Amino acid sequence: MTDEQERVQPSGVWATAVGVARVRALETERENALFRDPLAQAFATAGGLWPSSSPLPDDEAARRRRLAVSFSIVIRTKFLDELLQQASASGVRQVVLLGAGMDSRAFRMDWPEGTRLFEVDTAAPLDFKASVLRQERAVARCERITVAVDLREDWPGALAAAGHDPALPTVWIAEGLLIYLPEDAVEVLLARISARSAADSRMGLTLGSRGVLERFGADAVPGSAASMCVSEMPDDPVGWLAGHGWEAESHTLRERAAVYGRPLSTPPQREEGPGGLISAVRR
Repeated sequence: MTDEQERVQPSGVWATAVGVARVRALETERENALFRDPLAQAFATAGGLWPSSSPLPDDEAARRRRLAVSFSIVIRTKFLDELLQQASASGVRQVVLLGAGMDSRAFRMDWPEGTRLFEVDTAAPLDFKASVLRQERAVARCERITVAVDLREDWPGALAAAGHDPALPTVWIAEGLLIYLPEDAVEVLLARISARSAADSRMGLTLGSRGVLERFGADAVPGSAASMCVSEMPDDPVGWLAGHGWEAESHTLRERAAVYGRPLSTPPQREEGPGGLISAVRR
């Protein structure tokens, strides 16, 4: 039986990872792409989202929301790429991707010798991903270690068993993840990360901006990514992270987009508060 025949099709929350891959594939095709992800198209194809997906909805508000989500994925990908590059340059050699999905950074980024990258996710997306990687004959540019565990379970124990050393600095990435977790689960996740972070560890988070549930969830189609969003960022994300021992900076999509040469032409619809792109250092 071939990998394609064995492959379990995406479902539930992790199916959104294939949608993210499609957005990254579209960005990769741009002449002025902010990043190149040569595996994204293969993931999107395997998940049935390439070469095409559902057309943009006729409803103008729904169309704007979908375009906004795609834009945010591109900007956050670039933001976290830079964070990882800066962490590597500072000497961090452990990387943990929480809810890794179809992330291909182990394959598409240049890593210093000795880098160990842990991809933590449930078995279904990791198995799906492995079949695509075999098909593409993809070769990781660092030591890549997959950890199949549900983040609601003892993932720290599974990560330790896979070789993660909490005595060494780690860069943690939670991209497009926390918005799908209730607030108490977010607190538990952050506490567990903090307990396993040596001094000079780094962290990159994406948080749902205030009001996102109201804007995206009100008329969301059941089963869609928007319908599964359950949490937003705290009113003061920098202060929230300081309480957990992290020195953080908060960035808005609009701010980062301008820095990356993709400025938004439309003015903000409301007064912009703290942004949902977070970089932090453990002191």
